[in-house]
Formats: sequence, structure tokens, C-alpha cells
Amino acid sequence: MTVAIRVIACLDVDDGRVVKGVNFEGLRDVGDPVELARRYDAEGADELTFLDITASRDRRDTVLEVVRSTAEQVFIPLTVGGGVRSVADVDTLLRAGADKVAVNTAAIERPELIAEIANRFGSQVLVLSVDARRAHGPRSGFEVTTHGGRARTGIDAVDWARQGVEHGVGEILLNGMDADGTQLGFDIALIEAVRQEVTVPVIASGGAGEAAHFPAAVVAGADAVLAASVFHFGTVSISEVKGRLAEAGWPVR
Repeated sequence: MTVAIRVIACLDVDDGRVVKGVNFEGLRDVGDPVELARRYDAEGADELTFLDITASRDRRDTVLEVVRSTAEQVFIPLTVGGGVRSVADVDTLLRAGADKVAVNTAAIERPELIAEIANRFGSQVLVLSVDARRAHGPRSGFEVTTHGGRARTGIDAVDWARQGVEHGVGEILLNGMDADGTQLGFDIALIEAVRQEVTVPVIASGGAGEAAHFPAAVVAGADAVLAASVFHFGTVSISEVKGRLAEAGWPVR
């Protein structure tokens, strides 16, 4: 049986409010995360991803009260990321109501963290968030970045995704940083490159601007499609995305 393509709404949170910009700059307030989460649950989102976008930069913990309040309001899987640096952080978030936890910067700084989390809680709990930009150095042509795409690491993004799976991550959240917030479409070449190297589900993120962009990401190899701006500002609805995916022959929930 073919697994349904998941449509995921993303809440980028800064200081307890949902924000959105282009390439994580020029951020503007979009609203209350709990209210938006409730709305997306009602509109048929399959999952929610909650990313505290300044927690790692500011070296602070994810805003737990917001996570707890969001988890109380929604009945679909909730992934939380931002500022996750230890097994203890994951335990705290799961107890607050998260179903899955995404790691990014801390795993780059200390790759053993991936295996530590997977061994304690299982791969199904762990998502590796990969913020990739096009670059000349890496073999694949894509480099891992941090701090909203502003800091280079010199790490090949495709190699890093593969290593993450080898160490125990259950999913890859693949953020095309060149496309993020542009609404010009997902980075198809990036999705294809990672899909060829990993066996776990790939979530395509970054660049969605219209309903037609979503099936293209699935054709490239995405198992799930994630968006923020187009849902927040009403450009595209979750039902429209599911309708377009179904028209293209993909199973949806």
C-alpha cells in the first residue's frame, strides 16, 4: 500500500510569536502559534512543525510553554526544533507534548548527539533538519548552513543527510535555503540529490508559492511537503495542496 503524502504546516517562532521573512531575514509577525496551530489542525494539516528559529543562535532553550499550549490544542503529530542540544532537551520536549524533535546546529557541532537521541527514544522521534545552500565546494553542490542559512559549515549537505540516517534519524527535514520565503518553488535538484542517498522519509521545505509547486517536490522524491508563508497569508490552503496532489495521482489523507 502506498503511503499518503503528508502536508505539513510550519510555524517559525521567535520570542513566542510566529514570524516569517525571506531567507530568515526581514521577519514580520504573523500571529499567535497556538491559534495558528489550531487553525491548521482544523484545516486538515497532517502534521505541524514548530521551529524556534532563534533558540540556537541565542543559546537558549525552546519556549516550552508555547510548545505545551500548542500540544494541548492540536491532535496531529507535532515536531519541535530549535535549541535542542541534549538527550535531556528531547525528554523535556516530549514530556511537553511534542511527538518528534528536530535537531540541527547541535548535531553539526556534535554528531554523536544523533545516536544518543535515537538510542534513547527511537528513530521515529528524531528528525534531522538540514539547511542547505548551493555552493561550489561540496561534491554534491549543496552545503550545510546554520543560523538561518547565514553561517557556512563546509559540510556537504547530501553526505550529512546520509550520515544522519546512518546514525539513527528517522526523517530528514530538507530546507532549501536559497528558496526559503521566495515562493518560487522548492529546490528540486536538492530534493533529488538527497532522495538518492537516504532511505528515510524526506520532508521538502522552502520555496512553496502556489499549489502547483507541491506535486513537483513529490515527483523529485519528497514524502512530505512543508510550507509556512503560503499557508499563513492565505495564498494557498491546505485543502488546495491536497487537491492538487490528488489530481497528480498522489495519495493524500
